[in-house]
Amino acid sequence: MQRLIITTAMFFVALHIGFTFPVYAQGQGGDIFNEAPLSPIPPEMTFEEYRDMNRRFTVGLALLAIPIPGMIHFYAGEKKTGWIILGSAALGVGGIISGIASADDGNFPDSDFDLLILNSGDKDKERRFERIPIEQEGDVTTYRLREIHREPDDTGAALIVAGAAILLVDIAYDFIHGIRTIEKKRDFVRYKYGRQLRFGLNPQIDLRRKSMSMGLALNF
Repeated sequence: MQRLIITTAMFFVALHIGFTFPVYAQGQGGDIFNEAPLSPIPPEMTFEEYRDMNRRFTVGLALLAIPIPGMIHFYAGEKKTGWIILGSAALGVGGIISGIASADDGNFPDSDFDLLILNSGDKDKERRFERIPIEQEGDVTTYRLREIHREPDDTGAALIVAGAAILLVDIAYDFIHGIRTIEKKRDFVRYKYGRQLRFGLNPQIDLRRKSMSMGLALNF
């Protein structure tokens, strides 16, 4: 059981490092914390659409450094989905904790031999040995003692596995669906207002230089 717990913990640590290390590498160029350049905004564009257009993948990925599932959806503006993922992850963590707690309550297995019990009734110190007869001379029997140990409850192991699986699914869903949501919202806003762009030509005359030129204008 301890090996299962250690393996699960090491898996999540490796998963966390694998997600955050590429983000750190990308952040060395200073892209994550740079402000978006100021540019003209269509009058009908809402503030939420402006935020959707300027949400960045690198910031969403950087939120994986916070070990709380649902953070990417919160950043994407999907608060309802974020709370659902967070609640599901809380159930997964609760299952893992319950499994670990119940795994310590294992019972001694049944035995076909007589038992020698030490510290009977003391859950932490109780030890049991099977008295296995190996020799008999008249009325005297010689026994070999073989210690038996508590067997962990299968329910505890099942809770740990189920909780870890739920937590893993929540992390993966938050990552994959959250990034796709950011991309979809950005594309929608850019497509919506990109279709409204109109190009025009502005003639420019310089009397001092006696020259004429044409300027390209971009209007909504």
